[in-house]
Amino acid sequence: MPAHQESAPLSPRRRAVFDAVREASAPVGITEVAERLGVHPNTVRFHLDALVAQGRVERTLEQPSGPGRPRTVHTARRGMDRGGARHYQLLARVLVSRLASAGPATEAAAEAIEAGRDWGRHLVEPFVPSRRPTARESVERVTAMLDDLGFAPRPDGHDADSPDRIRLRHCPFLELAEEYGRVVCPLHLGLMQGALAELRAPVEAARLEPFAEPDACVAHLTPARAA
Repeated sequence: MPAHQESAPLSPRRRAVFDAVREASAPVGITEVAERLGVHPNTVRFHLDALVAQGRVERTLEQPSGPGRPRTVHTARRGMDRGGARHYQLLARVLVSRLASAGPATEAAAEAIEAGRDWGRHLVEPFVPSRRPTARESVERVTAMLDDLGFAPRPDGHDADSPDRIRLRHCPFLELAEEYGRVVCPLHLGLMQGALAELRAPVEAARLEPFAEPDACVAHLTPARAA
């Protein structure tokens, strides 16, 4: 089942149906859940169908104890409930604040850049090994990576074949960047540096101007130094 379906928040009624199945001491049928919650069986059936599709509940046929059609029963899927709240922004703030306070600002920025470079190498879609891309092709590939990450990038420059800057018109970590820009912004620069290095691009990201414009940060590109 798709992971995003499994982790989607549950509505209050669906949560009640799920809890009734999960807290039962044995597999339960639709009628039992309906009686426990005081709702119509069709309502329970609707929510159980969704829970089965999401992978939260398993539907099986009960072993028959006599003549007649075996009963359909439900059990909650074993494992930690994935329907609860998420606080990834809090986790990010904890980790970023720790990095920002771990030593001198220059050391923290250097660590953030290096972390960004590692992930930039990992996230960018590479060219075939024998291919040496042009500046334009390299910037387009890095722009696609940044777009996937939510930066709303736009290459710009006097030479269309060799853009000398990329405007980042959206920051997916805006609140963290405003509070801990000394590490978050270097990490963004590192992402671009690592991606361009992985592509063996003829350009490199020299610096990043956070909030250089009212609605954008600006990454400045320069010709790559000879190895």
